[in-house]
Amino acid sequence: MSDVTVPAGQRPARDRVVVTGLGVFSSIGVGVTEFAEGLRSGRNGVSPISAFDTTGFDHANGCEVRDFEPGPWLRRWREDELGRAAQFSVAAARMAVADAGLTDEELRDSRVQVTVGTTDGESQDLDRLAAEWVADGPQSWDPETARRVGAGRLSAAVAWEFGLTDSEAVTLATACSAGNYAIGMGLDAIRVGDADIALCGGADAMCQKSFAAFYRLGTIAPDFCRPFDKDRQGILTGEGAGVLVLERLESALARGARIYAEVLGYGLTCDAHHPVQPEQSSIARCMRSALDDAGVRPEDVDLISAHGTGTRTNDVTESRAIREVYDGAPPRTVSLKSMLGHTMGAASSLSAVACSVALTEEFIPPTINHRETDPECEIDCVPNHSVPAQLRVVQNNGLAFAGNNAVVVLGRYPDPEGHGAA
Repeated sequence: MSDVTVPAGQRPARDRVVVTGLGVFSSIGVGVTEFAEGLRSGRNGVSPISAFDTTGFDHANGCEVRDFEPGPWLRRWREDELGRAAQFSVAAARMAVADAGLTDEELRDSRVQVTVGTTDGESQDLDRLAAEWVADGPQSWDPETARRVGAGRLSAAVAWEFGLTDSEAVTLATACSAGNYAIGMGLDAIRVGDADIALCGGADAMCQKSFAAFYRLGTIAPDFCRPFDKDRQGILTGEGAGVLVLERLESALARGARIYAEVLGYGLTCDAHHPVQPEQSSIARCMRSALDDAGVRPEDVDLISAHGTGTRTNDVTESRAIREVYDGAPPRTVSLKSMLGHTMGAASSLSAVACSVALTEEFIPPTINHRETDPECEIDCVPNHSVPAQLRVVQNNGLAFAGNNAVVVLGRYPDPEGHGAA
């Protein structure tokens, strides 16, 4: 994080970092246009899980990416050389680069930071290998499947797909906040001059391991995810990927790139308070750190994309931390997990894509499946229907087990009053 407290919009163009490309695969839409339509209409990505055998579970809904075809997005890889999570990662990166108007040659001539966050890595393949081991021993393993399970492939595969030679490829496993961690790392790499371009985000595939773990914890909802609702019953697991192209404002302006948003700053905390219970003061400290890094006051923020899992512990603790930071008067606070499910390591990167779209398209996505707000949450969660809004600054929360918290602040470029103009 930067220790510069000058508002981002007042810094020289060479010191400002913007989002110029978006790649998104989600249960409510693939690509920026379809994803934006899904957000605006409050599309529900829930369907019965088909990725694995759900026999024995009383309820098994999730948010899968249906009819995913990685082939059209892969130029150097064969589909069978990559697990599903790496396929998501590479495909979303390829989509984001194309959306940014960059060529492979331009990337190869640049210093590129590739950072991908994840929770489960290639756990679909690990599930399969574990079952084969139990049935027939490790000698039954398919060598190709065993070769592709390393989580490092989620980032390394992106670098190899583009033939990058001056690149750092990092996979971050900070669970449900990993996408925001990746964005923060990409932002820092550009800020300090280690990279010209950053491809950053998160990817995860639906897997039995995480579903069963959350089910045993009693946190899988029987039908829909209802964040901040008094009758909420938990999460729904999901999958997908969100990748953002970051570059200096100076570079984006020089090549005439479309700018979705400006990355104003970010904050991190790791409190290790409890394996699964969030800690209010740590979340509040993380938000304050992000706002300070961005040079933004709480009253400047128009929207918070909350972590908002739909569990009692998260929703109450997070909303109280928000009210603490915002002195009891927070901006509208939504949870995209009501539509997307909990996409694990992809969650905060998909939310960052959504925040960028909301800034550009001038609307606030809704928190769907909502009936009545829990009085302990005390926020306006924009229930069930999107609303038009000319947003200037949005805050994107990512909170993870063991207190790995990451918050990213994004701003409109230029903002409605012209303060972002170079």
